[in-house]
Amino acid sequence: MRPRSGACWIRKRASQGFILLSTLSLLSVSLMALANPQSVMDLVQVKLPNTDAYSSIRGINGGVGLAVCVSLTYLIRYHLRTGLGFLCLFWGSYALARAVTMLVEGPLGAFDNQWIVIETIFFGIAVGLF
Repeated sequence: MRPRSGACWIRKRASQGFILLSTLSLLSVSLMALANPQSVMDLVQVKLPNTDAYSSIRGINGGVGLAVCVSLTYLIRYHLRTGLGFLCLFWGSYALARAVTMLVEGPLGAFDNQWIVIETIFFGIAVGLF
């Protein structure tokens, strides 16, 4: 077995750490959405009007978010580069969606302004590690 170089080891650990950070941040929102969808929508001052709205938030933010977390947990262990590639698409798509919103609907509120910065930084980190 050939010893790994220090730079390779650091890059691998940084990649694993970044995927873990992404997973934990998504897991927190996912669990919040599964337990109480209204708490997620409270972050953007939106009142859910009916059970279909609760079900949609619970499904998308909760269920799909949980599936992404399970997938990232697998990828961090067995396919690190694929995990980084997925996070490039994931964080980049979120930032792109917010940018489109700015162009089409106008300026973002405080919540989205904070998140477009975070998502753009996470996209940059993912691309750099990829």
